[in-house]
Amino acid sequence: MAAPAKARVRLGINPIGWSNDDLPELGGDIPLERCLREARAAGYAGIEKGGKFPDDPKLLRPLLEAHGLLLVSGWFSGGLLELGLEEEKRRLAPHLRLLQAMACPVLVYAETTGTVQNRIGVPVADRPKLKPDDLRRYGEKLTKLADWLAGEECPMAYHHHMGTIVETEAEIDLLMANTDTSVGLLFDTGHLTFAGGEIAPTFRRHAARINHVHAKNIRPAVLEKVRSERWSFLRGVMEGVFTVPGDPEGCVDFEELARLLAEHGYRGWVVVEAEQDPNKAEPLRYARMGIEAMRAACAAAGVAVED
Repeated sequence: MAAPAKARVRLGINPIGWSNDDLPELGGDIPLERCLREARAAGYAGIEKGGKFPDDPKLLRPLLEAHGLLLVSGWFSGGLLELGLEEEKRRLAPHLRLLQAMACPVLVYAETTGTVQNRIGVPVADRPKLKPDDLRRYGEKLTKLADWLAGEECPMAYHHHMGTIVETEAEIDLLMANTDTSVGLLFDTGHLTFAGGEIAPTFRRHAARINHVHAKNIRPAVLEKVRSERWSFLRGVMEGVFTVPGDPEGCVDFEELARLLAEHGYRGWVVVEAEQDPNKAEPLRYARMGIEAMRAACAAAGVAVED
């Protein structure tokens, strides 16, 4: 068997460390200009879309170009569990057109029907759950949507996420088993760890489907309280359950992640992401911490980093 191609990545960042769309009190007053300026100052090549970004590519393109940044992708809150396929396509179309115009390689899709990720009064443990047969039927619909996106040359990167119907390692496995290869997987180290999953075996099982990576760290001391005291997802965010690669308070092994990228010849974006309170976690400092850790991990694993 031929060895996999040499892994090559570009490092991007999510703007959620500056401004949280679900919690406007976290960075709602921080101008987009500061976010973009500091993202580039930290050394990132690209950034994912946030709520403060223009939706018109004629406005967004020059804005990002002025800061030397590419648009990596953007989140879409899916409703396919309840909606028909054609209705979901209509909802998705404006977002898709923006990503196409900005030459994004993937579209981040997360099923948010019934989600508790944005409900501060609901414990994350009380999220919606599907029976295996229901998840199989959902997978059939999702494949049809992903087939359409592949035809539009902006493939789906499905985001497993706390508080949603696909959260655990077993649910990721079941979704991948009941969808076709058009359904790519956004592999998120933080959400998988939060859900109690194992990074290396999950990555290896689904490496051929992984088309986007979020490098997110977890503070285990906060996670233990989320679980034992039945906190909501948003309370966990406010209390600092997430952090970036390189934070000594975190528990995720990013050298292991880089070795996995090398092992499977991953080529694509690795996006540093950690929703934190910018008054507690100064965004530029943590942005630099994250990229320095990922650069070091990639260098040690022999993963090429493109600017």
